[in-house]
Amino acid sequence: MNRFSVVTLFPDLINAYRNCGVVGRACERGLIDIETVNPRDYAPDRRSTIDDTPYGGGPGMVMMVGPLRKAISAARERSDCAVHVAFLTPQGRRFEQHCVPELAGHGHLVLVAGRYEGIDERIVSHDIDSEWSIGDFVASGGELPALLMIDTIARTLDGVLGDQCSAQEDSFCDGLLDYPHYTRPESIDEQNVPAVLLSGDHGAIARWRRKQRLGRTLERRPDLLEQASLSDADRSLLEEYQREHERR
Repeated sequence: MNRFSVVTLFPDLINAYRNCGVVGRACERGLIDIETVNPRDYAPDRRSTIDDTPYGGGPGMVMMVGPLRKAISAARERSDCAVHVAFLTPQGRRFEQHCVPELAGHGHLVLVAGRYEGIDERIVSHDIDSEWSIGDFVASGGELPALLMIDTIARTLDGVLGDQCSAQEDSFCDGLLDYPHYTRPESIDEQNVPAVLLSGDHGAIARWRRKQRLGRTLERRPDLLEQASLSDADRSLLEEYQREHERR
C-alpha cells in the first residue's frame, strides 16, 4: 500500500478530495492511505502561530521552522517504511507523467504544502528530499498541487482503476496525447461516430487510434512529438493523418 501524508494548514481541502472518485475508492479498498498533518498542532503558543515576518523586510509572511519541522517529523515517525519528503513549489522540478514511477516507488510520500510568502529556507535545505512544481504559475498554496500529484500517482497503482489499461493509454504515458473517445448515441446533431469504431475490426480500430494520437500530438503539442521515439509505421500513420486533414 502506498501512503501519502500532506503537511498542510488546510486539512479539510485534502480530506474532502480523499472521499471522492478514484482516490476515494482506492482509500476504501486499502490500496492507498492519505493523511494530513497540520503544523498548527505543533505551534509554540496558544494562538497557534506558524508564521512570522521575513528577515530583511518584504511583503507577506514566512512559515516558521519549528512547527513545520515538527509536523514533517511527525509524518516520518508514523511510517514503517522509507519516507520521501517532497515540497510543492514553483521553483521545483516539473512534475510530468514520466516522473510518476519514480515517486510511486516511495512507499510513503510526504507532501509539504506551503502557504503565504513561502517557508523558511532552512526547512528546504534540511528537511526536504525533493522539490516539485506542477507548472510555471503561482497558486495560493501547495494543497492543489499535492492533490494533483496524489491523483496522478494513485491511478497508476495496481488495482486502483477498474481497468489498468486506462492508465496505460492516458495522454503522456508514451509521450503522445490521447485519441478521441465516443459513446452512444451513434449519431447526434448530424455528428457521427467514425465508422471504423463501429466496424468490430480491432486491428483497424487500434491503427486508427494510434493515428489519431500521433496527429493530435502534432497539432496540439508538437514539442512532445519532437521528443517521442517514432517507428517507421508511426511516421507512415502521421503522414496519412496529415493527408486526410489536408483534404478536409
